[in-house]
Amino acid sequence: MIVASENIEKLCEILRAGGKKVVFTNGCFDILHAGHVRYLNTARSFGDCLVLGINTDASVRSFKGPDRPINCEADRAEVVDALGCVDYVVLFGERTAEELIKKVHPDVYVKGGDYTIETLPEGQIVLGYGGQVELVKLVEGRSTTNVIKKIQAQ
Repeated sequence: MIVASENIEKLCEILRAGGKKVVFTNGCFDILHAGHVRYLNTARSFGDCLVLGINTDASVRSFKGPDRPINCEADRAEVVDALGCVDYVVLFGERTAEELIKKVHPDVYVKGGDYTIETLPEGQIVLGYGGQVELVKLVEGRSTTNVIKKIQAQ
């Protein structure tokens, strides 16, 4: 279910009050590939429901450049929302998900193994209130950048 940013905090409070362990991760998820699917399935395994933060188009452009994203934010949100492992999708416009983390207040924050706890400001917030941070190994050779390069080489 795609949830408006202004409603995500209350939703997560209700989930936790109902005894659910809330897991959160975030990213662009521009061109969905097997690496994304495996990552999201693993993230979901850490709890009872997975909240996925998706960078808005403007946010993606701010750090990936003017040619990204390939797919617009509404399409990216719809595609990941269709995955069985994703319970809730919420868009955010900042470069990092720090403000969204404060609203979601997840029990578990998950990111790819290309990060470290030291380089994740969101992770520091989660650890600060006693939450858990999990770094998931990435699937070798699977990335949106690789998909784009392959298409451009054709």
